[in-house]
Amino acid sequence: MSIDPMSDSISDAITDSATGAIKRVNLLTMFRLGLFQMGLGIMSVLTLGVLNRVMIKELAISATVVAGTLAMHQFVAPARVWFGQMSDAKPLFGHHRTGYVWLGGVLFAISAFLAVQVMWQLGGSLEAAGWTFATYSWVGLLGLIFALYGIAICMSSTPFAALLVDVSDEEDRSKLIGVVWSMLMVGIIIGAIVSSSLLKQIDGDAPREVLQAAINGLFVKVPVAVLFLVAVATFGVEKKYSRYGLRSTAVDREDKITLGRALKILTASRQTGLFFTFLLIMTICLFMQDAVLEPYGGEIFKMPISETTRLNAIYGTGVLLGLSTTGFLIVPRLGKQNTIRLGCLSVAVCFCLMISSGFTGNPNVFKSALMLFGLASGVSTTGALSLMLDLTAAETAGTFIGAWGLSQAMARGFATVSGGVILDFGKSLFRVPMLAYGLVFIIPAIGMILAVWLLGRVDVREFQDNAKSAIAAILENELD
Repeated sequence: MSIDPMSDSISDAITDSATGAIKRVNLLTMFRLGLFQMGLGIMSVLTLGVLNRVMIKELAISATVVAGTLAMHQFVAPARVWFGQMSDAKPLFGHHRTGYVWLGGVLFAISAFLAVQVMWQLGGSLEAAGWTFATYSWVGLLGLIFALYGIAICMSSTPFAALLVDVSDEEDRSKLIGVVWSMLMVGIIIGAIVSSSLLKQIDGDAPREVLQAAINGLFVKVPVAVLFLVAVATFGVEKKYSRYGLRSTAVDREDKITLGRALKILTASRQTGLFFTFLLIMTICLFMQDAVLEPYGGEIFKMPISETTRLNAIYGTGVLLGLSTTGFLIVPRLGKQNTIRLGCLSVAVCFCLMISSGFTGNPNVFKSALMLFGLASGVSTTGALSLMLDLTAAETAGTFIGAWGLSQAMARGFATVSGGVILDFGKSLFRVPMLAYGLVFIIPAIGMILAVWLLGRVDVREFQDNAKSAIAAILENELD
């Protein structure tokens, strides 16, 4: 994001007319960039969907152990800030962002395959000898590999998001976000189709060697395909479209923006703290229902397992519609902050609709409310991501993106745990299951109203002025 939008727009115009070197991203390039997110969506289903199912059901590994090892990729989220700062300060393979994206992609593909191999060893040790020292050692190694997988994701996804800042102007950002994050949902859908197709083929009492061969093949072919998507998404984009050189006053003195100084810039404006808190609350409220959605469908609406598994598809379809339309239709008309307000208040209303549907006992009413909830989530997410990129200083874009990513990772982890805790508390407090689930939905509804109040205190112009002053002061201190 530009520190001085007026001077940057003049610089961009001069560069476009004089050299033609820096161009505005067109719709085709937006979809091309979205291929990266589509690849991440596919990988998330593969690692968190397929491996989760195989370890718990086919290998009979404790769900607690499985959840703990898989969660390791979230616990390394602080690495996002470091990798973001590295992409600001130290070009890799001649590029500030693309080199990190490519190296991270190679590493997450390799670590995903290694995780599968360790998974088989863990399952074999458990079956042969039970919970011995060797079995626990395999658990530890699997957790370590998932941590490395998470670090690789941080290495690629944080610089990629910073690249979106570099290649876009404020007026294009909401459209870019809508396209790129819609492609993430497309990737999740594609990953779900591929994985469900595989699981259908190996359902039942398939021998272990058949299961192992099928999944090993999947974890070779799909990561290779994802690496191809990563390459196609990013090749040549930074060189052609990046405005980093125009916007950054420190581009020729990159050694001066260290991680410590980047963090000083990050904390220079109270607006950063306000938005960080808003993002935490909004994300927690959006994902608190994750842990209880399927049990709610089963216990309150008497849905069979085959039907509750489709609830995420209904929600995902709503999110996809919200993401794909908001950047083009709503943000240009309402602006980013009003779009977020609309989305957050709509989410609060949808939580109330989901509670009301429970008292009807009609699953179709619940599914309709869930679809609307997905749509509202897509609207609020697009607005928040667009504003997030505006609240990002050009010199330290990677550091800011890393901080926002850390906020979201923390919030999602807390949301998943708190949803289950609140449900258990509700069941101990009330004898009626519907009231317990209602408690899980009403708390985030109230939280969304709090998030809207915090949003009203966010001032982009104040942030820009403070960040500009902080960057100038830090660079001047170096001269002194």
